[in-house]
Amino acid sequence: MRTAGNPAPAPERGFSLVELAVVMAIVAFLLGGLMYTLSAQVEQRNFEDTRRRLEQARELLLSFALVKGRLPCPATSTSAGDEAPSTGGTCTVTNYAGWLPAKAIGYQQVDSGGYAVDTWGNRIRYAVSLTPWGTGPARFTKQHVSGDATAAWSLTQTPSDLVVCASASGVNSESCNTAASVTNQNVLVAIVFSTGKNGALTCTDCTDEAANNGADPVFVYHTPTPSTATGGEFDDQFTWITVGELYGRLIAAGVLP
Repeated sequence: MRTAGNPAPAPERGFSLVELAVVMAIVAFLLGGLMYTLSAQVEQRNFEDTRRRLEQARELLLSFALVKGRLPCPATSTSAGDEAPSTGGTCTVTNYAGWLPAKAIGYQQVDSGGYAVDTWGNRIRYAVSLTPWGTGPARFTKQHVSGDATAAWSLTQTPSDLVVCASASGVNSESCNTAASVTNQNVLVAIVFSTGKNGALTCTDCTDEAANNGADPVFVYHTPTPSTATGGEFDDQFTWITVGELYGRLIAAGVLP
């Protein structure tokens, strides 16, 4: 029996299943957005860290040239991350499909085999000009790669093999051909690059990346693209050394003229 002034308490009301579903959907949406943001931040950090590693490798290669009077030979799959041969001479890699010689240049981020790696653990690639320079006796393969002390440096000599194109469409095994060029073939003495997160060495639907995994001096570089783009997925990262920069460093260090 109720007495005046003591009304019966209102019945308790809980969440309905519909309301719980709405709340859970909102929470899932917020968590999904948070995870996407964190993932994007991680990817950007990995991209930037790999860029720093490539720039570090580039500086170490230039330092090696100042000390040794030549650029190092690429590493091979059996050289434990060192240049091959380790004492100079004619490079074991006679094409353009070698690895960065971490041991020779003092590069620190390496895998268990001693090979230089990017942020994703993929081995960093390295190509060096292998063509004769100019018409005189001094050759890139003699002086800069083999370390032949009898072959004099010459400011008139330029490389003529390595080239970077903007697309694999239209290139041949020797030049950009009908494809747009990023560099010309009288500029580059060395290229250092990462195969990116996907680490693709071979692929059937990424023609631009596939162009970087052959044994010819023609490479492709452009901004990253998804798998739906013309040329397929592309996330390779590049840096290179030009002949002008190499000579400039040698002159500044008193090695040249």
